[in-house]
Amino acid sequence: MSDQKVLFVCTGNICRSPTAEGVARALAARQGVGHLFTFDSAGTIGMHKGAPPDYRAVQAAARRGYDLTPLRARQIVEKDFFRFDYVLAMDCGHLSVLEKICPATASGRLGLFLDYAKAEDLANPVLDEGVPDPYYGGPEGFDYVLTLVETTTQRLINHLLENTR
Repeated sequence: MSDQKVLFVCTGNICRSPTAEGVARALAARQGVGHLFTFDSAGTIGMHKGAPPDYRAVQAAARRGYDLTPLRARQIVEKDFFRFDYVLAMDCGHLSVLEKICPATASGRLGLFLDYAKAEDLANPVLDEGVPDPYYGGPEGFDYVLTLVETTTQRLINHLLENTR
């Protein structure tokens, strides 16, 4: 069984997408299936290239046992569209950007992260657009994003496991 490769994408790769990467790695490892996956993250812009995740994302994750400190921001590059089986945008704006820059032969790999959520996970109507950006808010926004990411990532891992059998 070959590993499945998933890339999470947000704007600057310092809040939402590194949170998803860190949670996905940890959840898969805790379930003993980490070896079946490659998880990574990137941003649609390179403004934060080389920077660690936002300290508030790091703190929220650490409180729940996730370590985001080794992660560093990077911008998505063309080869990512071919290297990864799934390129998952954290919101509709990111998906729109990805659709514009993705080579036509790789467009089937694009999707929205919340496509793996269930209706009960999305009780908040704001989520129609995707995972909300916590950057301009307080710590409660990072906790909310982390909860949403945990639930959706577990559903994503379950989906990937079902499709590897």
